[in-house]
Amino acid sequence: MEVVEFNTEMATVLGLLGFTVFLFVSEIIRIDLAALLVLVMVGILSYVPGLGRLADVTHLFDGFASNAVISIIAVMIVGAGLDRTGIMNKVAAVILKHGGTTEMRVVPIVSGTVGLISSFLQNVGAAALFLPVVSRISVRSGIPLSRLLMPMGFCAILGGTMTMVGSSPLILLNDLILTANEGLPDDLKMAPFGLFSVAPIGAALILTGILYFLLLGRWVLPGSSDPIDVATGHGTSEYLERVYGLHANVFEVDVPANSPLVGEILADINNENNIYIISTFYRGKASMIQILTAEIAAPCRLAIIGNKASVMAFAKRYGLHVRPELDVFVEEFAPTNAGIAELVITPDSSLIGKSPRDLLLRKTYGLSLLAIHRGEETLSHVKTDDHEPTQIGLVPFQAGDMLVAHTRWDNLTRIKRDRDFIVVTTDFPQEELRPHKVGWAVLFFLVSLSLILFTDVRLSLCLLTGAVGMLLSRVLSIDEAYRAVGWNTVFLLASLIPLGQAVQNTGTAEWIAQQILAILDGWPVWSLQAGVAVLATVFSLVMSNVGATVLLVPLAVSIAVAAGASPALFALTVAISTSNSFIIPTHQVNALIMGPAGYKVMDFVKSGGIMTVLFLIVSMIMLNVVF
Repeated sequence: MEVVEFNTEMATVLGLLGFTVFLFVSEIIRIDLAALLVLVMVGILSYVPGLGRLADVTHLFDGFASNAVISIIAVMIVGAGLDRTGIMNKVAAVILKHGGTTEMRVVPIVSGTVGLISSFLQNVGAAALFLPVVSRISVRSGIPLSRLLMPMGFCAILGGTMTMVGSSPLILLNDLILTANEGLPDDLKMAPFGLFSVAPIGAALILTGILYFLLLGRWVLPGSSDPIDVATGHGTSEYLERVYGLHANVFEVDVPANSPLVGEILADINNENNIYIISTFYRGKASMIQILTAEIAAPCRLAIIGNKASVMAFAKRYGLHVRPELDVFVEEFAPTNAGIAELVITPDSSLIGKSPRDLLLRKTYGLSLLAIHRGEETLSHVKTDDHEPTQIGLVPFQAGDMLVAHTRWDNLTRIKRDRDFIVVTTDFPQEELRPHKVGWAVLFFLVSLSLILFTDVRLSLCLLTGAVGMLLSRVLSIDEAYRAVGWNTVFLLASLIPLGQAVQNTGTAEWIAQQILAILDGWPVWSLQAGVAVLATVFSLVMSNVGATVLLVPLAVSIAVAAGASPALFALTVAISTSNSFIIPTHQVNALIMGPAGYKVMDFVKSGGIMTVLFLIVSMIMLNVVF
């Protein structure tokens, strides 16, 4: 092995690496800006005599068109397309149904699912697709997003070690083995690994990641661990009480088939019991009530807004069961789908003088009217401290009336274009879902997935095929696609690629490897393997994991042969260990989740540091047990 001599270029690269780590850890400036600064410095320094190998300035910005960066852009667009059709809402609903709303149950389900998906789909793709799902779970469960995204992201990285197509280093490994075999005697030649050869190692690592966050997440993850109870509809009740003095909650009530309520008119039930039936679940379908003159059909469930005493008295009177929390109605009352809206009747509104019942307000506008705030008075079905219940369905509207209603956000988006109302509420998702486009979205997602799994087409092109398909079929508009891309993530990754190339091109990586391996010379085989694993881990933090694998596999094979160890085991150690990238957000997945969750670099240092050590221990044990 040729000895690499230390030179000025290597010293400069090491200085740049130290400066980059300092900027990342100190966060004096935003890390995407820090990455851009480092990019500029690499380019400028390349013009200094004697530093020409730092970067080929004619290709300095190739990182912006790299396979990794284009893949991230494409997968963000594909994820946004699936999200816009409502699929991600349904996935979130399924997870919440089976996992509940507690961190201890949601984390293993989400993280385990993403880990399994990323064993076949590139880990950044799995993480990007689940980002909107986790965001919705956070809103609906009350668990801070910062408590969910890091476990999900880490398990996406870990899932890449489950199969030989789960990560770029493992995809490359068999080709590197064939190349290395050319210089080995017949008795030491390595056999290529099968698709699931590494499955036990990956499974153990994913399980380790999940257990790590379940046992230590309380201390290592940022953000409060106390979930907000939104499954019971308290978000609605707290708002009504705070603003309008309405002491009301949302309750889910079971109505048996033989109930005396069967055949009763909804409006009469509301008026006689001081409650407000807002939705029904009948024959497997939940729907907001549109006409109050409809009759009760059973067995069914009712979503009722009212104070607890009134609802309990109503349930006792008719022999009904009040559930402790929302079940079938949790989707309807999820803050991502619907909520409380405030609207004002305009002075020239055509609704003035007409009552909600005259207008069929629910059916026509999708508004379930909870209260009318007129002057200093609040009129409502629900009894308040100051006023008796009012049959607001019969109250004619006046100019300036503030209507307080429960509605779906897509209904409110349409109402904003109606001149009869001024929509006061602004803090709601104002982009309409397109469930009628779900077929196109799923089709093009499956096209991308099939190209990834069953062809040799470049990953970025596979994903971009799906993204362009969604744009052409109008699942998304091109402007929505631009907004879906996290450009801070794109610039962070693209700007760091030249620094990683400089580490490799100047021989700095090889020099570092030789220094460490010289120190380990003569040590036991297990310690040599551990040294190779640590080296691969460090290199994956400062350069691409592909570059680290290409550089270190030949070195690892040479060390194994010299020490009388298995060259295949050492080569696999490198390919597995280059996925051990948790300490700083240079890995694509870490960069992806950093912005949405509001993570700081020190959050990764704190959580990722322990995960890095656990990865090394578990992977070393499993590598030697399995191979």
